[in-house]
Amino acid sequence: MCPTVDDGAPATNGVQANGSHEGFTKFESDFEKKGKAHTVNKNPYQPVGDFLSNVSNFKIIESTLREGEQFANAYFDTETKIKIAKALDEFGVDCIELTSPCASEQSRLDCEAICKLGLKAKILTHVRCHMDDVKVAVETGVDGVDVVIGTSSFLREHSHGKDMTYIKNAAIEVIEFVKSKGLEIRFSSEDSFRSDLVDLLSLYAAVDKVGVNRVGIADTVGCASPRQVYDLVRTLRGVVSCDIECHFHNDSGCAIANAYCALEAGATHIDTSVIGIGERNGITPLGGLMARMIVADRDYVKGKYDLHKLKAIEDLVADSVEINIPFNNYITGFSAFTHKAGIHAKAILANPSTYEIIDPADFGMKRYVHFASRLTGWNAIKSRVEQLSLTMTDAQVKLCTAKIKALADVRPIAIDDADSIIRTFHGNLHKENEDPLLPNMTEEEKKKFEQKQRELNGVTEKRELEDQADKEAEVPQAKKTKTVAGA
Repeated sequence: MCPTVDDGAPATNGVQANGSHEGFTKFESDFEKKGKAHTVNKNPYQPVGDFLSNVSNFKIIESTLREGEQFANAYFDTETKIKIAKALDEFGVDCIELTSPCASEQSRLDCEAICKLGLKAKILTHVRCHMDDVKVAVETGVDGVDVVIGTSSFLREHSHGKDMTYIKNAAIEVIEFVKSKGLEIRFSSEDSFRSDLVDLLSLYAAVDKVGVNRVGIADTVGCASPRQVYDLVRTLRGVVSCDIECHFHNDSGCAIANAYCALEAGATHIDTSVIGIGERNGITPLGGLMARMIVADRDYVKGKYDLHKLKAIEDLVADSVEINIPFNNYITGFSAFTHKAGIHAKAILANPSTYEIIDPADFGMKRYVHFASRLTGWNAIKSRVEQLSLTMTDAQVKLCTAKIKALADVRPIAIDDADSIIRTFHGNLHKENEDPLLPNMTEEEKKKFEQKQRELNGVTEKRELEDQADKEAEVPQAKKTKTVAGA
């Protein structure tokens, strides 16, 4: 049976508190029943290894407690911030980025409190490229300071009003100051993809020369495409020797693809947030990046991050900002590992790799099959029959499947309806007087149900006759033709 919630907690978008799906049933494939692992063959289109690529050697700067605070619904009190920081640390992120301590007095106190937790992850804070902000930041106890300033013509004219010479001098000043305090320092341009390339490269070369730990590229408005990202990062990789961090907004839906291309081109760090929350449509989601990267290098991702903790982190953040996990969310969404079409279910039952590039077990998740629908196939029903500890021949399962499909053409059916049909059908196999498959049907539904059964039976009989005719048909021999020399 489909698992139920033990603690009575309400469902969120159909996903119960313990991760089960209401109205769906989880199942094991034949491979798993035989003790074999979910295997994913290598992608034939996987690029050849590149000496610049960091697809198998990347780091995550988790920005839920900085970028995520800019999400429309976000309000994190100190207790919640500490819970999220600890959860991210247990997951294994490399760095946790916090809101600027200059934003408010409480932001400063929260920054200091998280720095005192003794987490494994480095604690960073994100501030303006200004000495006043940097001096406050270094006193909070952080491991590193991330400074940023707008470099596009839009931001230079309408935000801070400074030219590139001022920006370079300010960057060098704060970098040298932070380094003198023994802390890590990152310098990032803002709105990088709408900035002049020559200005950018000149600025990055200057800060690299004075010993910055990382330079950052920020697609602040989400305008970049994967090809643009690859070209800029690869070019920058030839200019600087320090690490390269990338921050991608998702306004045009490219954040995950852009992050992947950045790593291919030589970037070392990717900024993420849980469920992708942030300014406007947010940034690269942590779970989405994990989905992309586990396909690229499963061993590296599994060896570095505790993937089983992803759902709990997402639930924590979703509750904190009062949103539901999207149905199509990477890995943890209601539909992520749910199969419905008959042809899919049949193949999945034999070997999950046929329609799953990611193994749900890697994330502590389960796959589900929705068999109570008009799209169901007899293999899915057969699996359910076995789960219910019933015995039927294949022919009987196929007939039972036809009845379930007929009812699904009449009205939406729940898992209990399908189970009732299966059990009653099985019982009727051994009775002279058959019980009604569903006793709670209205007279109108009964009439429609009978009509649908007749239609399905007619289609089945027609197919059987056509198959038989094809088998019995004589195949004419190919006529011999003369070959003309030189033709």
